[in-house]
Order: sequence, then C-alpha cells, then structure tokens
Amino acid sequence: MGLSSGVPPLRLVNGTDRCSGRVEVQHDGQWGTVCDDDWDIRDAQVVCRAVDCGTAQTAKSSAYFGQGSGDIWLDDVACVGNETSLLHCRHPPLGENNCGHGEDAGVVCSGIISVVAVICHLFLFVCMLYA
Repeated sequence: MGLSSGVPPLRLVNGTDRCSGRVEVQHDGQWGTVCDDDWDIRDAQVVCRAVDCGTAQTAKSSAYFGQGSGDIWLDDVACVGNETSLLHCRHPPLGENNCGHGEDAGVVCSGIISVVAVICHLFLFVCMLYA
C-alpha cells in the first residue's frame, strides 16, 4: 500500500500494487476517502508524487477500487498538478461534500521514481534552491 508521511497522510487502498488504489486521507486520526467530483489527472499527479509512486497514469472514479467507509474528507479537489499535498489544492473544507462512497476517487501511478526525485528527496534544501 502506498503511504505518505506528508500532511495530511495519504494512502492507496485496494489496488493491484502499492502504487494504485482508492485514495484515502487521514484527518483527526481517522482515514477517509476523496470524492471523485472534478477528480482528474492533475489531482492524481499530486497523489502519486505524495506517495512516492512516480507519475500518474490514470485518475479513477466511481469507486473503481471499491467503496471505502467512514468519512469522505475531500470533495471538488482542483489541483494544478505541481502541489505537494492535496490540501494545497483548491477544495471545500475537510468533511464538506455531497458524495457517497460510490464516488470514491482512485489513482494508478507509474511506480517509477525518477533519480532526480530521489536525490531531491534526500537533499530537499538543495532542490528547493533550484526549483
């Protein structure tokens, strides 16, 4: 399962490998899902990067990886694609949604991390200077 240590923590659930699955976000100690309203490849790109799974191949909708349970934390996510967290993308307040779990969002990532990304991760400060 792909898991990020970022804020908020993200994980991919029920996929075929650690770099695909339903997107879940942890908030207030509880895991919840992301609604697929406005979900697209730019949003998937942010998730794939956050869980160290390379680039986004596809953005999945309609609970492609099965329905989650509990809260739906994010809806109407609108990323540009270069954000480091879904919370940096435009979205309503956490927990505010008009969705059911039949609309849970998912991603399929390449699973390939570029050497530059690994080096930047190890030497974050230096990479920030060149970004």
